[in-house]
Amino acid sequence: MLIRRAAAEDVGDGCDWTTTALVPPESAGHVAIVARSAGVVAGLPVVPLVMSELGAAVEVELEVSDGNAVDAGQTLATISGSAADILTAERIVLNFVGRLSGIATLTRRYVDAVVGTGTTLYDTRKTTPGWRLLEKYAVRCGGGFNHRLGLDRAVMIKDNHVALADREGLTLPQAIERVRSMLVNRQASVEAIEVEVDTLAQLEAVLSVEPDIVLLDNMPTEALVQAVELRNQLAPVVILEASGGVNLETIRSIAQTGVDRVSVGAVTHSAPALDVGLDWRD
Repeated sequence: MLIRRAAAEDVGDGCDWTTTALVPPESAGHVAIVARSAGVVAGLPVVPLVMSELGAAVEVELEVSDGNAVDAGQTLATISGSAADILTAERIVLNFVGRLSGIATLTRRYVDAVVGTGTTLYDTRKTTPGWRLLEKYAVRCGGGFNHRLGLDRAVMIKDNHVALADREGLTLPQAIERVRSMLVNRQASVEAIEVEVDTLAQLEAVLSVEPDIVLLDNMPTEALVQAVELRNQLAPVVILEASGGVNLETIRSIAQTGVDRVSVGAVTHSAPALDVGLDWRD
């Protein structure tokens, strides 16, 4: 669907007028998709799918696999066949590979920053509308893990839910129990029940009912250390996730507090595209 939309917005009424006017239909070419800068690759399997959608008379050979680290100047894939078809598909292909490789590259930087701490990196739902499956795939290529794919996959009781539940006189533990009861009644299968807290008092309260995961939102590292100690004492089975204020400069100190995982929206919403280009080899 995304490839079809990309083709429709780039080709429009079905004709690349520039290429049609200047490139003979019998002209053949051989090109390489090349990384202009070092990074981690993601999205290469999309290349033959784009060519298929456009009906391109070409052959695609992938030279590396998604998840591989590559150097500047390294060939990622080659395309041989109709020069006109290659030119028409060029920007669509590079947009997919550049965007997804950028996410994989930034994710790998975050993953490398927490090596040896025992903490794992997770993404969030802060993705480009319609691109979530691909962007979360790119996170995995970079070595990260995926938070829930959508609202139907896991329960996440966030601060706004807490505020509205409080209007009904529900405490945080009561809100968690209400969710559990609803899931049982509806025979719903979800990945986890997670609740967001921003104080140690809230954490202590929710640990009494043992949600699967507690998100520690925007807590300073000193408070995170205390949160880990509290969890270890009261409910060792509960997973602690830190989020908010996380960047490449702060993530290691956050991980060293002992939290199990850190979620970072920036790996999808702020990842710069990896610079990739098409080099003609004829």
